[in-house]
Amino acid sequence: MNALPPGLYIVATPIGNLSDLSPRAAAVLAAADLIAVEDSRVTARLLHHIGVKRQMLPYHDHNAERVRPQLLDRMRDGAVALVSDAGTPLISDPGYKLVRDARASGIAVTTVPGPSAVVAALTLAGLPTDRFLFLGFLPPKGGAKAAAIAEVAAIRATLVLYESGQRLAATLRALREGLGEREAAVAREITKKFEETVTGSLSELAGRYAEAAPKGEIVVIVAPPGEAEAAGEAEVDSALREAMGRLSASRAAAEVAEKLGIPRRQAYERALKLK
Repeated sequence: MNALPPGLYIVATPIGNLSDLSPRAAAVLAAADLIAVEDSRVTARLLHHIGVKRQMLPYHDHNAERVRPQLLDRMRDGAVALVSDAGTPLISDPGYKLVRDARASGIAVTTVPGPSAVVAALTLAGLPTDRFLFLGFLPPKGGAKAAAIAEVAAIRATLVLYESGQRLAATLRALREGLGEREAAVAREITKKFEETVTGSLSELAGRYAEAAPKGEIVVIVAPPGEAEAAGEAEVDSALREAMGRLSASRAAAEVAEKLGIPRRQAYERALKLK
């Protein structure tokens, strides 16, 4: 690759199998003037795999505020690549602030897409993928974890989160308590030699991992809530009577239709009969 134009290059790296590094990502890393890394030891192994040596600068949660101005200065007349230890940068890490400040400074930002544990786990789980919500890591303490789960309990989307092996069983139990029984999957060591995806209900998975914590990087995928049961005639009538004590029949029907998830015309026809 020819010399890279100055700017920030967001480079996705393998989540396990080094062969997943794209040719474009390898070329950008080989040509970058500086690579911002989470852990220089991890990135050094990747660079050794492609046969190059580049200058690296650690950039992570603990030094981001101090190092960010240095990186922005280098981007003005050089190419700076941003990588995480594994996968796509900015997913569950502080990289977004670097992108924000680079754009505010008029610095070009380019993405070099590639592996992502979130997307890879979704493809393995066999659960709906048309709408999903990534939760990162849930809080480790019980109360905060339960509150975080309660916030998303009603969202009609597949949930994806990261977890450690030691906390997996407790998190699966908390998900069961907060979401009810749902289908789920635990994917670990994705793209590595011992890749494994186990599916089942939240209760079944919590039981499976209760005695022995699994090893490796873990992604938990939880199905969206099932369809709500249709409101019965008695429930509709009760809601309409209450609403018509305050509103006209048409407005009461509109309110009840939205509240109970039934067609407005059906609610209005029933309101007229009750009236």
